Amino acid sequence: QVQLVESGGGLVQAGGSLRLSCAASGRTFSMYSMGWFRQAPGKEREFVAAISPRGSSTDYTDSVKGRFTISRDNVKNTVSLQMNSLKPEDTAVYYCAPSLQPWGALSRKMADFGSWGQGTQVTVSS
Repeated sequence: QVQLVESGGGLVQAGGSLRLSCAASGRTFSMYSMGWFRQAPGKEREFVAAISPRGSSTDYTDSVKGRFTISRDNVKNTVSLQMNSLKPEDTAVYYCAPSLQPWGALSRKMADFGSWGQGTQVTVSS
């Protein structure tokens, strides 16, 4: 069972930056795609970004393209989300998760990910 610990959230003004990190343990990290999702109050959890097992491919939801960058370090078993030009609508709890299947194609579906961490709160003030 993989264990995940997200960190790096906080309160930032609009236009600012934050870098989220997710530390994973418990299985072969480098075999799995990793995803970041977020959940705002009263809304469903939604896809933000994903990265392939070796980091060669990435995918982003349209609202964060050009502002967020996902990356991973397979030696340290971490995945990061650099968030720039933050907007109030980015306010949410951010979660990382590994794909359920190794070496699979990138997915945006929550059902394709598992072992969710506790999340980290990001609040962007206007």
